Amino acid sequence: MRFDAITVFPEFFRGPFDFGVIRRGREKGLLETRVHDLRSFTSDRHRTVDDRPFGGGEGMVLKPEPLFLAVESIRETDAAEVVALSAAGRRFNQAEALRLSKAPQVILICGRYEGIDERVVEHLATVELSVGDFVLSGGEIGAALIVDAVARYVPGVVGKEESVLRDSFSNPESLEQTVEHPHYTRPAEFRGWSVPDVLISGDHAAVRKWREEAARQKTAKNRPDLLELK
Repeated sequence: MRFDAITVFPEFFRGPFDFGVIRRGREKGLLETRVHDLRSFTSDRHRTVDDRPFGGGEGMVLKPEPLFLAVESIRETDAAEVVALSAAGRRFNQAEALRLSKAPQVILICGRYEGIDERVVEHLATVELSVGDFVLSGGEIGAALIVDAVARYVPGVVGKEESVLRDSFSNPESLEQTVEHPHYTRPAEFRGWSVPDVLISGDHAAVRKWREEAARQKTAKNRPDLLELK
């Protein structure tokens, strides 16, 4: 699977793509990551990628020409997903990560400034995504987040693939979602706080039941919205 990030700050990805599951996936030959400097797809001597918005207003907007040229130059197949990162996009979630993992190539357009020319969103991108209900300075952090989440679904990238199936939000088709159950490790007692007895009982059926209920309780506390029917 190949990931391509289009950005005005290519140096940003030297860190996120060189650690953890993304690095392991690359070393195993299961993932390929490429970073493209948007300014390389300009034709003027100033390498201009943005301009003032029509209608007035603050900030600058990424121009359509270099973005179209960039995507058309690096897209290897019509089955590629082209993701426009934007605070105005639909929210990225585990179901979206699973869907994107089925594509042979994912191209991520990292928005900047006041955003991206809407013609890119309407006529070039296959999906417009937001990583949360907040505003970032650019799409680079969101792109790294998406690549990490999607890469976990590529077979062989995560050492124990069954662990992916037990992650929070691991069953996106379910009517009800829960976050993952709490985890404990040694020592069994720390500063007077003890690990739940059931976890050291050796009774696997009881442990499984406890984890299911603990996951529901944690979800009700932190994300009650997930317990509502779709």
